[in-house]
Amino acid sequence: MSNLFNQSDIVKKLQKYCVYQDRCHKDISDKLKKMKIPYSLHDNIVVELIRDDFLNEQRFVFSFVRGKFRIKKWGKIKLERELFLRNITPALIKEAINTISEIDYLTTFNDISARKFDNLKNDKSLKSKNKFITYLQYRGWENDLIFSKVRELY
Repeated sequence: MSNLFNQSDIVKKLQKYCVYQDRCHKDISDKLKKMKIPYSLHDNIVVELIRDDFLNEQRFVFSFVRGKFRIKKWGKIKLERELFLRNITPALIKEAINTISEIDYLTTFNDISARKFDNLKNDKSLKSKNKFITYLQYRGWENDLIFSKVRELY
């Protein structure tokens, strides 16, 4: 496949990929591997994408945190884990996560925990409690918040 493309064609394709949604360096690296582009071209392509501001790690991280928190209702633990898996620096992860206001964070947590509790039909059994805890842990919410809510509801 890489024989069909010259470097400018590859860059144009990746520019479209980056315009559609903010990407991190790992996304681009994975895409280049999938396209079977020789490793010798990877660095030049990435540098060109950065130079033309199609690839911006900081913009990606802030966009990722904002979107996953507001749309998917992820907690800080899951946000950190997912960004870490994308090879984002801990300092940048912390900076982006700190942009979430504490009021918005707690309001979102209270909303999703109340919704999950209602979905369990106010069942106060051990099985129901475990489902509630697992649901919130999977979405990356902190155990102290979860267990405080469990004490309040069960």
